[in-house]
Amino acid sequence: MLAMDQGVVEEWLSEFKTLPDSAVSTYAASLKDKGALVPALYKVLRENYSDLLEPVCHQLFEFYRSGEPQLQRFTLQFLPELLWSLLSVSAARDPHTSGCIEALLLGIYNLEIVDKDGQSKVLSFTVPSLSKPSVYHEPSAIGSIALTEGALANHGLSRVVYSGPHLQRETFTAQNRFDVLTFLLLCYNAALSYMTSTSLQSLCQLSSRVCICGYPRQQVRRYKGISTRLTVTSEFLVQLITGIHYALCNGEVELGSKALDDVLYRAQLELFPEALLVGNATKSSLHGAALKSNNKEGARSIQVEITPTSSRISRNAVTSLSIRGHRWKRHESQEVSVDSDAAVGGAAIPEISVTGVSGERMPNGDSLRPRPDGRAQPDSDPLGAASEVSMELRGHDSGTRGQEVRRQKSVRRMVENEGSGSASTGRSQY
Repeated sequence: MLAMDQGVVEEWLSEFKTLPDSAVSTYAASLKDKGALVPALYKVLRENYSDLLEPVCHQLFEFYRSGEPQLQRFTLQFLPELLWSLLSVSAARDPHTSGCIEALLLGIYNLEIVDKDGQSKVLSFTVPSLSKPSVYHEPSAIGSIALTEGALANHGLSRVVYSGPHLQRETFTAQNRFDVLTFLLLCYNAALSYMTSTSLQSLCQLSSRVCICGYPRQQVRRYKGISTRLTVTSEFLVQLITGIHYALCNGEVELGSKALDDVLYRAQLELFPEALLVGNATKSSLHGAALKSNNKEGARSIQVEITPTSSRISRNAVTSLSIRGHRWKRHESQEVSVDSDAAVGGAAIPEISVTGVSGERMPNGDSLRPRPDGRAQPDSDPLGAASEVSMELRGHDSGTRGQEVRRQKSVRRMVENEGSGSASTGRSQY
């Protein structure tokens, strides 16, 4: 450790002890301006035999015990490095060098499991329901949910999962080590948006080292640290994946991708279903996403694609009105096709009424009978002269043709309205 770094740490240790209680908030806000302090503290934590390790751990615990949120977050940013120091020393079977680190971690744990009154806290988590919208899904996008008796009975019910109360710990043992470390990672993940890029990098390095040490992948990663296999739990890996997911979405693409692959590698070896489920879901959600490695400044967040909340009504809904309109469009298209064929052939085809019935069969099923003058005359003309269409040649312009088509449609509607009542009368007479 350089003398300059040692001087920065010693100054930091001395100035906090002389602060009055009224100046703690101001001092906490000024810590972010000390750019050389955080790298120097990392160097102290990585040297297990440093003389400054014990006073630094004691100072960090005083920060956390003060209750000032900014000081607590300042301590939490070193949590991944503290966890790795503890696990590496435990694997090396040299517990005498990690006494101050154990005391710091146990102190943070015992402070977090109780409230301000000293009562044990019970953490509650609401499990999302697919029948209710959230920032991750819309029920309408999933499809209709069958209204079964069980679905109706569970409608409106929310499942709540409780964690706690947790027991206070005075020392680390092989049985409670990962229970404490998992809970500490949970506290760290709750403050992920305040963590610096250095802290996120330390979390990714912790995840990779814990999962590959002692396994063949250690040679692939070219890590020359300890070669002893570290025992892990499924809950511990799940908390690691949560932090890795945030790091991936906030600039640490390379380290985050390697850490996620290493955690999935270890979860496959240990056959941890929870870690495999969360890890594969995270990896699938990041597939094809635009993760920018330079997104290390500004607001930090996890990218989530939110479905629009506006109601979606199909414009192609099949109704009786749309079916009726489709039938008229079909008749009009047949008329237009006849006119276009005549125009192409060069012959003048007279326009024929579609309301009459005669011997000549029309495309819509009606027929016309010939008249002595050569013109088609309908069998029955309920409307008289109004139902007969002028048989002029194709010399009309487009405006005249449009008016004639509209008149034919209006006549057709009148015939159908009157024919519905007169048809039955005519049948009974004949």
